Amino acid sequence: MPDIELTVSRRSAFGLIGLGLGSVLLGSCEERTKWHGTDITGTSPALSFTMAHAPDGKEMTEVDFRGKVVMLYLGYTFCPDICPTTLASIAEILAQLGADAGKVTVLFVTVDPDRDTLSVLADYVGDFAPQIVGLRGTPDQLAVLARRYRLAYSVTPATDGRPYEVTHSSAIYVFDGSGAARVLVSSLGTAAPNLTDVTADLKRLVAATHVS
Repeated sequence: MPDIELTVSRRSAFGLIGLGLGSVLLGSCEERTKWHGTDITGTSPALSFTMAHAPDGKEMTEVDFRGKVVMLYLGYTFCPDICPTTLASIAEILAQLGADAGKVTVLFVTVDPDRDTLSVLADYVGDFAPQIVGLRGTPDQLAVLARRYRLAYSVTPATDGRPYEVTHSSAIYVFDGSGAARVLVSSLGTAAPNLTDVTADLKRLVAATHVS
């Protein structure tokens, strides 16, 4: 009889160990589910801004985009290469998303408000995709936004012998439906960006977003 009890006890112990090991393995599998872009969950601030919507000038904040996956990109309409390439890539990603594209909003914030009037900005983004929204802020609003996400930009007016010059970061921040920062895309302005990976990350965020 003692031998039987010992056998049962050992079986129970091995069963518990097996359950525990299974949980650990499951947790490990979940932890290994990586983003294709840079995971910035918990390390970058939530979406926050106040700017004018193009073309109507209506004041908009992050609250207006709750429930949507948001891509944030700084650029300008006179940009000769990086901005149009980036927005064309984003338009292709939105096309790949199909019906889910309606759950994504792209915020194109101009770093050159002196030349990018609201009407110019609206016409520009309208050439790429309906999900792309043009935003124009005051110098202070723009500076606050760029500093919040560590995005660099500069505008140097033209002078004798020197043309008008604008520089800006090419990174794209991606936020989930609650406004939390989740993924950083280093650039979509290269000759052959990996659109498939970005699309996969957006699909994952869309699937996890629940609109109340």
